[in-house]
Amino acid sequence: MQTINLDKLDLQDHQLAIDLGCGLGRHMHAMYFHRRCTAVGIDLGLEDIKATREGFKNAPDLEPQIGAPRHYVLSAGDATQLPFADGKFDRLICSEVLEHIPDVERAIDEIWRIMKPGSRIGISVPRAWPEKICWLLSDDYHNEPGGHVRIFNARALRHSFEKRGFVFSSKHHAHGLHSPYWWLKCLVGVKNDRNLFVRLYHKILVVEILQNPWYLKLISKITDPLMGKSVVLYFNKPE
Repeated sequence: MQTINLDKLDLQDHQLAIDLGCGLGRHMHAMYFHRRCTAVGIDLGLEDIKATREGFKNAPDLEPQIGAPRHYVLSAGDATQLPFADGKFDRLICSEVLEHIPDVERAIDEIWRIMKPGSRIGISVPRAWPEKICWLLSDDYHNEPGGHVRIFNARALRHSFEKRGFVFSSKHHAHGLHSPYWWLKCLVGVKNDRNLFVRLYHKILVVEILQNPWYLKLISKITDPLMGKSVVLYFNKPE
C-alpha cells in the first residue's frame, strides 16, 4: 500500500527517482511499474534491500520495452551521507523514515543537495496525535533498536524543508484504518500478534492492502483526514 501519491509527484518517463529509506520496496516497485523511469532505492538495512530485490524478481513480466526503458538500482546507505552527486534526482520519496533518524536536519540537507532544480519530493511521517497515543500506551512501541526517535509536528517539519528553499505544494493524511490497529497493538503488547482482536483487525488491513473493496475505500476516505496514521507533505525545488 502506497503512502505517497505518485500522481501528485507527477512522475514521468525518463526521470531518475529515488526512494530514500525504501524498506521492503513498496514505493520502489510502484515507481518502477508506474512509469518507464529509473528507480533508485537506498536503505540502511541490507536485508530490506534484499527483500526489495526479491520483489522485482517475483514481479510479472512487463510488456516489451518500447520507448523509455525501465531500470532499478538498489544500495545500502545512510540518509545523512548519501552517495550521490549534487542535483541528480528528478523525484524523491521518503516515506516513514525521518522519524527514525537522530540527525534529521542533516538528512533534510542531503535531500536538498541531491535534488535537481525543478524537482518534486513527497515526504511522509507518522501524524502527531495518533503517534502520541501509541507512545502513551506502550514504551515498547518506540523503544526498539532503530525505532521512532521523535514525534513530528507537521508545521515544524514543513518549515524545516521550506527554510532550505523547498516550496510547499500540498498535504494530505493517509491510513486512517491503521491508527486504531496500532492503538490496539500497543494496548495488548506490540509483539502480541496472537491476540484475537489483533488478528481479526489485521485481516481487515490485509483485505484493504490486497483488494481494497469499495466499502473499505469509503471508510478510508472518511477516516484518513480524521485519524490518518501518516501525514504526507509535497514540495517542489525551484528552478
